[in-house]
Amino acid sequence: MGVLQARTQQSALENNGLRGSGVLDELFAEDFLKQLARRGEELAPAYQANKPFPHIYFDNFLPPAIADLALATFPDPEKIDWIRHRGVDQHRKLAFDQAEFLPSPLRDILFFLNSRPMLHFLETLTGIQDVFGDPFFNGGGLHQTKSGGSLEVHADYSYHPKLKVDRRINVLVYLNKDWKEEYGGHFELWNRDLTRAEVKLLPLFNRCAIFSTTSYSYHGQPAPLTCPPDCTRKSIATYYFSNGRPADDETTHHPVAFVRRAGQKEPLRARMKSFGHKLLPPIVPEIYRKIRK
Repeated sequence: MGVLQARTQQSALENNGLRGSGVLDELFAEDFLKQLARRGEELAPAYQANKPFPHIYFDNFLPPAIADLALATFPDPEKIDWIRHRGVDQHRKLAFDQAEFLPSPLRDILFFLNSRPMLHFLETLTGIQDVFGDPFFNGGGLHQTKSGGSLEVHADYSYHPKLKVDRRINVLVYLNKDWKEEYGGHFELWNRDLTRAEVKLLPLFNRCAIFSTTSYSYHGQPAPLTCPPDCTRKSIATYYFSNGRPADDETTHHPVAFVRRAGQKEPLRARMKSFGHKLLPPIVPEIYRKIRK
């Protein structure tokens, strides 16, 4: 992690009056768990009825001191070995999924998000039963996007490549203090025929967004960020799975599926990439992805 980052982390812990397991103590405190359970019950009808697919968002998800600590210890783009996306569909986006190498506050938050109380909350909220988290945080963990970056509209991968189970729920926690409307970075939920974004959500500090994942839960951050160059759009992402899906669920097994919105032309770079994939043996792109990771 480096000496500077370790000192920053320790200073943040001391300033918040939290040491060692204090973060988990706060997250597993009776009052917070009761609040979480109550939210699940109160928001469930709206979540399950919302369009274009089941979703909800609410503010002040984490206890205030924990949210501040998460931001204070969030690694800068050059501090750790981020996975860097530079393509047309994921531009200037960074990801890190190795929780064991993160500062302890962020690591503890990720572990809490896979805990029994969190799973019970999600089952109550979504109506999806027998869900469990991902110890590998595949595709999740920490995300941040640099100024000018974007994430094209897509449907997430639907089947865990290692655990061989179905992806059902996404949870996103944003960590962007003093985020202005003109910075953009809206999280968008698109309708099934890709003619419009029915929800545009600003990624404000300690705001939590949750939605059900299917082959048609189209979402993204397609407009390039216009925040200052020294600013990034930060979030924590965790995904949840079940062993199978309901019989009436049309979702098939597929990797992440980027789509073109109605009237949107495919960029030249994307067309060239697609053409190249047709010419190369399948093993070549796979080796390239492994090297990048």
